[in-house]
Amino acid sequence: MISGSMAVRGIFLTVMCLWSLCGHTNDVIRSRMGAIDLDFPVSALGRMLSTENALSHFYRQRDYTLAWTRPADRAALLNVIAASERHGLTPSDYHFSRLQRMVGLAANGAGALDGETLAELDMLLTDSALLLASHLLHGKVNPDSLTPARVTGARGHMAGQRLAQGLEQQEVEAALQRLAPSGPGYQRLLLARDSVDALQDATWPAIADGTTIRPGAGDTRLPLIRQRLTLLGDHPLPVSHSSAGSEYDSTLVSAVKRFQARHGLDTDGLIGTSTVAALNLTPAERLAQIDANLERWRWLPEESTGTQVVVNVAGFELRMVQQGEVVFRSRVIVGRPFRPTPLFHDSIRQLVFNPSWTVPRSIMIEDQLPVIRQNPDYLRNSGFSLYRGWGPDREPVNPDNVDWWALSEDYFPFQLIQEPGPGNALGQVKFMFPNEFDVYLHDTPARHLFSRSQRSFSSGCIRVEDSLELAQRLLANQRGWSAERVNSVLSSRELTKVYLEDPVPVRLEYWTSWVDENGALHWRDDIYQHNGELIAALATSIDAGAGIQIHHASASQ
Repeated sequence: MISGSMAVRGIFLTVMCLWSLCGHTNDVIRSRMGAIDLDFPVSALGRMLSTENALSHFYRQRDYTLAWTRPADRAALLNVIAASERHGLTPSDYHFSRLQRMVGLAANGAGALDGETLAELDMLLTDSALLLASHLLHGKVNPDSLTPARVTGARGHMAGQRLAQGLEQQEVEAALQRLAPSGPGYQRLLLARDSVDALQDATWPAIADGTTIRPGAGDTRLPLIRQRLTLLGDHPLPVSHSSAGSEYDSTLVSAVKRFQARHGLDTDGLIGTSTVAALNLTPAERLAQIDANLERWRWLPEESTGTQVVVNVAGFELRMVQQGEVVFRSRVIVGRPFRPTPLFHDSIRQLVFNPSWTVPRSIMIEDQLPVIRQNPDYLRNSGFSLYRGWGPDREPVNPDNVDWWALSEDYFPFQLIQEPGPGNALGQVKFMFPNEFDVYLHDTPARHLFSRSQRSFSSGCIRVEDSLELAQRLLANQRGWSAERVNSVLSSRELTKVYLEDPVPVRLEYWTSWVDENGALHWRDDIYQHNGELIAALATSIDAGAGIQIHHASASQ
């Protein structure tokens, strides 16, 4: 039996031992963080630390003390890392396997790991948490360079603040989970990803291309098509009953039309090459596309509750959103693949009714010059004025006196301006948000193109089908601008500028998969081939670690 004095002495020695171990771990952390401040590469447990200055700042704020002393916090972080795959992220980027092993060793109790290894485990846990927090908050990939983004500056400090709060409040898992976008667009797509992920083990044989299948026809491919549409949620019958029958019946026609609508195809019910190609997209391909779009959501600032205009370039659609609700939609035409519409955010500041069109130099040379050469009356018939020079000193020129065949990219001293009128390429109104790309929204006289399912025909600007309704909605709260006045101005055919009292944010974005307000998962072609690079960047490993070195405490050796 141990006497009371011996027991007290034992407790004292244990406390002193833990105090000494803690002091050693703090010294290790302080030394390593100082190395980061001096811009030296730093590793922990054989892994290069990824968050650098953010990691140093985090520990400096807590005087270089251990952050992960509670086993529950360590377990919570491992849970969040494991769940990161649901967001299209890769658990191995956050040292997942290494942390699982080391957290398991640490769980064996005091003395299982020595002070240096405990310090390195703490730093590796923090590095993983900061990196994951940054990726959930801002995205893994830099949208400009399409490479994994560094966790520095405000990006790193925000991640550190959220992590520190989670540790202090003992709710690490909830704190990190809350960092992902909370808006309905992201959350709906996240749920849709779960349903697509559930299809990964499904048999997915390719449907052969062939002659177009028309309603009422028979075709040996129909049982597989019916089964495929059932798996994708477009056909109402259970899979076990949906493969029977080789006749293209009305139920299947309705299912095909739903599928076509969700994929941006002509909803004609005809099963042709485009529909078959969309049906053949595998669950893995769909999952990768969703992951790319989840990342695009993480690039965005928090969703605004005010009025804004959002253009989905890949979806050929414009939406006006107020208080989170879509109040207006319009089909749009966007830039051709070799003249893509740029993606950026700005604010609509000005409307121009009955606009003139000053033709950009590249369009004058590449598009207009060949037409003028073939048709000398084109300029006159289309309402163009020709000028030599620019600005107030420009001089009008008679097109009949110009040798158009002598002009080239290197020699084109003219300016083309299309005067306001029914044939003006900008239509009756344009919406201005000055930007470096000289891109804006505008009306168009070419109405027939809006009926196409694929609408990438412009030179970069965005043509809006219901542009006059958009104008009236933007002016709804503008003093003195009733619908009657707008119609009067349009009838005058006089160029009229209106500056918005409250500029309206406009976002030009690129969504190839999203879930609408009714819960339908939509897919669109990657018209500018943006997905491939982004998917590859998301798959790029951040972990550049080498072999592990574990330092066991002497008592356990």
